[in-house]
Amino acid sequence: MTVTIYTQSSCSSSRKAIKWLKENKIDYTEKRITSQPLTLAEFKNILRMTEDGTDEIIATNSNDFKNLDIDIDQLSIQDLYNLIQQHPRMLRSPILLDEKRIQVGYNEMDIRRFIPRKVRAYELNAMQQLVSQV
Repeated sequence: MTVTIYTQSSCSSSRKAIKWLKENKIDYTEKRITSQPLTLAEFKNILRMTEDGTDEIIATNSNDFKNLDIDIDQLSIQDLYNLIQQHPRMLRSPILLDEKRIQVGYNEMDIRRFIPRKVRAYELNAMQQLVSQV
């Protein structure tokens, strides 16, 4: 399983997420959205995996978004995609996803969901053994 991580070069959360992926030996592919724009297929896939749609992935507090003064709920998918192509910094970052999961932003606890299930089960078993020895 390979995780795709969409990053922005100036984003400290993106750097933390990449560091975490490396430390946990999780295969990943990085795509910098500011220099490698999302394809329409990637954008639709990200939207499909979100629970809250655009609310989850659009950084409404970013200067790029504020300067546009638009209501994104009134845009078609194609218009929103075109807007993101022109203003990629209005996307939150990092965005991590694999075939089953998505995470927007860096959260030290939530990112653990990308650790393979076998490894998580092993870690849980090891912790349970430590607790039972006390």
